[in-house]
Amino acid sequence: MTEPFARPEHRRHVAVAGTDPRERGRARGRQLAATLPGASEAYGRLFAASGITSAEIREDGLRALDAVGDFRSSLREQIEGVAEGAGVEAWQVGALNARTEILARSRTVPPGECSTVVRRSTAADGRRTHLGVQTWDWHVELSPYWHTVNSAGADHDYAGLTEHGILAKIGVNSAGLALHFNILGHHADRLGGVPVHVLAALVLEEAGSVGHAVELLRAAPVTSSGSFMLFDSERAVLLDLSPVGVFEAPALTEGTWLRTNHFLTPAPAAEEKSHLYQPDSGERYAFLDERLTREPAATTGQELLRLVVTGPGEPPVTCLPAPGSPLGQRWASLATVLLDPAARTAHVLDGTPAEQSTRPWYELRA
Repeated sequence: MTEPFARPEHRRHVAVAGTDPRERGRARGRQLAATLPGASEAYGRLFAASGITSAEIREDGLRALDAVGDFRSSLREQIEGVAEGAGVEAWQVGALNARTEILARSRTVPPGECSTVVRRSTAADGRRTHLGVQTWDWHVELSPYWHTVNSAGADHDYAGLTEHGILAKIGVNSAGLALHFNILGHHADRLGGVPVHVLAALVLEEAGSVGHAVELLRAAPVTSSGSFMLFDSERAVLLDLSPVGVFEAPALTEGTWLRTNHFLTPAPAAEEKSHLYQPDSGERYAFLDERLTREPAATTGQELLRLVVTGPGEPPVTCLPAPGSPLGQRWASLATVLLDPAARTAHVLDGTPAEQSTRPWYELRA
């Protein structure tokens, strides 16, 4: 059977440990030295297609490093350590971590799409918990440049999925806090604050609970947009992050949270870049809403995974690139992630949810 998009034969797993953040970064960079330059080049092509010059990218990367360093010097040290270990310039890794903020000013390369569902569930020992599933949809040109990760040595260890050079994205930590991460768009999005991907690392390394994670994010300088779905065994909170503030979004129904790629609270929604995601995001949201309403008892990982499988004629929750699409217009579900905070596990499928029985799965434990 023909593959729907190109993928590497072997997916990289990166494991780092140590209390010194720069050395953790160096260890990560050394493990990615052969492939991280390719990630930088691939993003360079996307940036160029967006009309962003090489000089602007370099300046953006340096600005991002300064913003991170002003907020958490340890996170800047990690980013600089990645660059040292991989043998590239620090601004290049700064730009990778700020790729969302850099692409936010493009009108020619719209961002990809993701769908996330979290439901209250029951742990193996009978206690109440939550489980989450997410499709990570992104440009197929970046398919070779993501990896699974275990990072130990900060306040909390964490495991999950991220891109080459980028500190964190989707994962779970050793305190039992899980994070799903979707991109949103606001007209005021800009560089200047802590990039949203670096905020993901902040939460996974430092937060011991959902409440603690919310406190950390409210204290951070946020100048761009994203959605953080935060959940542990006891609590789940869906956040709209934006340049106009951090807002808690409502649950879809009692015990169920749903996110696609539009704001769910009124303040940021008033200045949303709706042209980026609509009508697609609303169609995916309505489709999943209907499925979840129809199946209120679907709470296991396998049941949630089944709910995000779509086919021809349905909204692209399972996302595949349109044939013949140009650079910057080709998206696919590069990975599918199941998070279980009670077990401290992330199960990562190297493929779309429809490929769950034919593509590799990776089980990670924080």
